[in-house]
Amino acid sequence: MAWMGSFELVESKLHPPPPRPGIVARTALVDRLLAADAAPVISVAAPAGYGKTTLLAEWAQRKGRVGWVAVDQHDNDPAVLLTYLAVAVDRVEPIDPAVFQALTAPGASLAATVVPRLAAALSAMRQPVALVLDHVELLANVACLDAVAELAVQLPAGSQLALGSRARPPLPVGLLRAHGRMVEIGVEELAMDQPEARLLLEGAGVQLADADVAELVGRTEGWPAGLYLGALALKARGPRRTTWAGFAGDHRLMAGYLWSELLAGLPPRTVSFLTRTAVLERMSGPLCDAVLDAGGSARVLESLVGANLLVVPLDRRRQWYRYHHLFRDLLRTELERREPELVPQLHARAAAWCEANGLPEVAVDHAQAAGDADRVARLVANLAQPAYAGGRVDTARRWLEWFEEQGLLKRYPLIAVIRAEANLLLGQPAAAERWAAAAGHALAEETLPGRELVEAGVALLRAFMCRDGVGRMRADAEFAWDRMDPGDAARGLALLLQAISYLADGKAARADPILAHAVDVFTLAGGMPGAAAALAERSVVAMERQDWSQAETLAEQAFAIVRDRHLEGDYLSAALVHAVAARTALHRGDIPRAREHLARAARLRPLLSYAFPTYAVQTLLELAGAYLALDDAAGARTVLRQARDILALRPDLGVLPAKAEQLRSRLDTFHGGTVGPSALTTAELRLLPLLSTHLSFRQIGERLHLSRHTVKSQAISVYRKLGVSSRSQAINRVQELGLLGA
Repeated sequence: MAWMGSFELVESKLHPPPPRPGIVARTALVDRLLAADAAPVISVAAPAGYGKTTLLAEWAQRKGRVGWVAVDQHDNDPAVLLTYLAVAVDRVEPIDPAVFQALTAPGASLAATVVPRLAAALSAMRQPVALVLDHVELLANVACLDAVAELAVQLPAGSQLALGSRARPPLPVGLLRAHGRMVEIGVEELAMDQPEARLLLEGAGVQLADADVAELVGRTEGWPAGLYLGALALKARGPRRTTWAGFAGDHRLMAGYLWSELLAGLPPRTVSFLTRTAVLERMSGPLCDAVLDAGGSARVLESLVGANLLVVPLDRRRQWYRYHHLFRDLLRTELERREPELVPQLHARAAAWCEANGLPEVAVDHAQAAGDADRVARLVANLAQPAYAGGRVDTARRWLEWFEEQGLLKRYPLIAVIRAEANLLLGQPAAAERWAAAAGHALAEETLPGRELVEAGVALLRAFMCRDGVGRMRADAEFAWDRMDPGDAARGLALLLQAISYLADGKAARADPILAHAVDVFTLAGGMPGAAAALAERSVVAMERQDWSQAETLAEQAFAIVRDRHLEGDYLSAALVHAVAARTALHRGDIPRAREHLARAARLRPLLSYAFPTYAVQTLLELAGAYLALDDAAGARTVLRQARDILALRPDLGVLPAKAEQLRSRLDTFHGGTVGPSALTTAELRLLPLLSTHLSFRQIGERLHLSRHTVKSQAISVYRKLGVSSRSQAINRVQELGLLGA
């Protein structure tokens, strides 16, 4: 399928680099890898410059049916990384669209939801498919590392995952080795011997006597990059002999020395071009022209490729290029040594060009490096919400946290508003309150650019959090509505919050027309999660007046949005949608359908918090009503306990506390009952996705900031409620119940 997501794919990341002239074929190593096709995991791990990418590209070409992903810093978001992996597989053979749909859920545990679907897609292929993930050392995000490890563990028979990394890849090595599921290539295998070194030198246009080749191989210990740099240095400096003494065994010193030798033999204009454009991850002629404030860069790039100066074309039309990763590192070091004062200016020019040429996310990186906070704020204000909505939570979080790290929140309070809204929708109340407070403090400043917009955002946050009762909630929502531009998509939220305040006040008749208006505003602005929530609220109103026909129609409309727009993941708005769908299904006697919706709602219960207390308690009360209708006392007791905990922090929620008490009174008439999956607590629900992975209890505890003992205790409780006796049985049962995703 054609992938449609919240970010633009970098096409060059999905292709191995084209072979450069003079590349030495590593035939013996490729033959070894091809012979190991029964091993699902290949690890090629060595420091920079050992030819890992070259080896994997040669293997991929000979093997066939191989997807390729070259990792960069932007892949430190599991939604981004797994999107590239899914697209790479899809390019080999089309896969189930559900894999892509699962990638767009904000806050989802993708290792537990997407990786199994990706593994299943690989299993369904007509012929086995292999995946290459290169430059894995650039992954620092724990969720990304877990996803890679989980994919390695779940690979079906015949499929292979090949990882290229400067360090040991993030795999359960002991488990894979013990079962013979892993082939490892390291420094010793990748180091070149004397015949290979001679081929490399000759390919670079350098002829040396046997003794000189032997000395160079000895000094570099067969390090391919050292050999190549030595060849380039010899070409640049002429026939005089280079002294290699003193560098054996230290690649960093050897690289620095050889690089200085090479640069010393190049024309100053070439050196200046190389070092100054090294601020760019990807280069084009126009972009380099902008960064250098000069012309002719396209010709220079072509000449560098022709001279084999470590420039890699990224497309067939040769419009985009990059430097070899090791050599870009060396160039940036040289730039910092030669012209450190110029670096921010180069990044500023790159940011301006990227923003003007449709590359806003790249512009953010350069603007941050340039210290151009105004540009970063302008870009992030437009990019963050779509990134969150598209599942790229870590990407948006990284952009927003930059302002906190730089101490800029008082200067840009709108950024704090955006982060607070994201936190409350992700069920992170403490973080939401902290960022909302940061935004509120900024209003004390006498001169605050865009004050009206910030005031509206802060008021909207207050309405969400309802710290001071539903009356103040309504006033805050109305205040926000009055100060927002007519085209602002957040106006729908202001209407929704007004309506919820009326519902919490027991004034359903006042709420319904506002909710109908909110549906129109959300739909016009493309805010379909909000439209689904508003329709679900209207279904609640219809149920209160016993108009079950209307309630069912509205619930079906809300669920249709959730289903058709793939909002089944961790979208807070879907919780009430499933709750009202369960209630209406029970009213018409469709118990299996009701249980299905209740399972989906249960998975979203950890998102229901005091950050949005009115909506959270509303949803929990609807769930309690459904469980009581099913005579499920344990389920009703669990959700009412969660509602009680929220009400303890936000007691002034109109009629909601009384409704909760009425349901508790009904519950007192129930006796006994079996404790089942519906009785899972929010802590246990958070544990479920990680239970289905390869992670140990200790590792799960690290992810959840819990002790191993706590995780084990929660797991035992989960087993008891699911009616199983082991982790593997629990995983199967959870999947049967639909508690790991739609």
